[in-house]
Amino acid sequence: MSINISDKQFTEKNAPAGYWIDAKGVLTPEHLIKTIDKARDQLVGEIVVRAIELNKALAEFKIAGFGDVAAFVDLSANEYGVSVGGKKGNVTLPTYDGRYKIQRAMQDRIAFDERLQAAKALIDQCLSDWTEGASPEIHAIINRAFQTEKEGEVNTGAVLSLRRLDIADERWQQAMQAIGEAVQVVGSRAYIRVYERIGDSDQYRPIALDIAGV
Repeated sequence: MSINISDKQFTEKNAPAGYWIDAKGVLTPEHLIKTIDKARDQLVGEIVVRAIELNKALAEFKIAGFGDVAAFVDLSANEYGVSVGGKKGNVTLPTYDGRYKIQRAMQDRIAFDERLQAAKALIDQCLSDWTEGASPEIHAIINRAFQTEKEGEVNTGAVLSLRRLDIADERWQQAMQAIGEAVQVVGSRAYIRVYERIGDSDQYRPIALDIAGV
């Protein structure tokens, strides 16, 4: 089986004619590079170029989508003589026949300030006193909530879920109040989601816009 391989290296670095440059910056004469290495370089390069083009198209889709939805929300509000400032807030727009719908979703990113440490100290006091009486499940839930993730931050959802535990200890109640007051909105993320109705049901499935979901 013959392979039509390009002798041109896929790289943004500058190398003298007749040489390829490796990841460490070392120059290698082109005739010493194996055909399979050239084929791999060419394959990766072709996929990367297509991925960059697709990434750019998705970015343009996102920008245009948010702009169009915001403009339509304003247009709809004008029908009633009001202004709603169409850049923020969740909104769902269906097609007339209901087969498709798009959603603009805004999701806040939250973090905890220094009061979380005070809450943790109070919870540690409770755990120390509960060694004999508390169930192992509660210990596990609490310990899991305060485990740091790869980014070095605690899981906000797990910490907030502690507030659902029905524990009457006054220190626990103070800790839950501290957790609530420690919540800070540090930013928001915006999404455009597209859905298609499943048959004639009232259920919708997302039209995936990420590689993993296709």
